[in-house]
Amino acid sequence: MTADPLVARHLTAHGRVQGVFFRASLREEAGRLGVTGWVRNRPDGAVEAWLEGPVEAVDAVEAWVRGGGPPAAIVDRLDVDERAPDGHRSFQVS
Repeated sequence: MTADPLVARHLTAHGRVQGVFFRASLREEAGRLGVTGWVRNRPDGAVEAWLEGPVEAVDAVEAWVRGGGPPAAIVDRLDVDERAPDGHRSFQVS
């Protein structure tokens, strides 16, 4: 049996995504699903994240973000770019 191939995606969430526990909630969701990477606030008010893991897990975290993230957040737009995995071993909040 072979392991699922890893994928990586760079996400940028726009809307009401800062000051609503978006980063901490994303770290929790990623951890629950076994996704590694990072998340940080951007100066322009967006939140960007790097997700890395099995495709189904990364899809699930992306769907969580696309669905609005934590209860107080509003995601107006989500930009997604496929990337090559970097080999992250944990999920960091900056």
